[in-house]
Amino acid sequence: MSDNELQKLVEKISMVWFHKPFLHQAYFNRRLKTTGGRYHLQDHNIDINPKMAADSEILTGIIKHELVHYHLHQLGYSGKHQTVRFKQLLKQVGGSRYAPRLTDNYKYLYRCSQCEQPFYRQRKINLKRFVCSKCHGKLELIKTISKN
Repeated sequence: MSDNELQKLVEKISMVWFHKPFLHQAYFNRRLKTTGGRYHLQDHNIDINPKMAADSEILTGIIKHELVHYHLHQLGYSGKHQTVRFKQLLKQVGGSRYAPRLTDNYKYLYRCSQCEQPFYRQRKINLKRFVCSKCHGKLELIKTISKN
């Protein structure tokens, strides 16, 4: 999908779901790694992680999420995630609350010895120093995941 196709898709979703035009630019940004998209308060543009374009349903949910930020800001309201207005509008249009994790870059799998909560990490951690964030139990290394 090109930037022009993304622009047309964002404009279409804006008219269908929000009944208002999207008058700014939408484009892909390869530098986004952990987020699905971003709305810029200064220039009102939206940039989208190109990895999200692999699945049209995920892409649509992320575009709706960013358009909620956009339209609330255009109306003079706060577009922050924790506001009631944001949550209501996001639920109304069916946007995604969080961007899904597309690839797992984890090398180490740890598990709490008490609550058995799994923890995935990219770097090895000191088991004498760190404990479970849920119950403060002792962590143990379950396996090292090789990247082949």
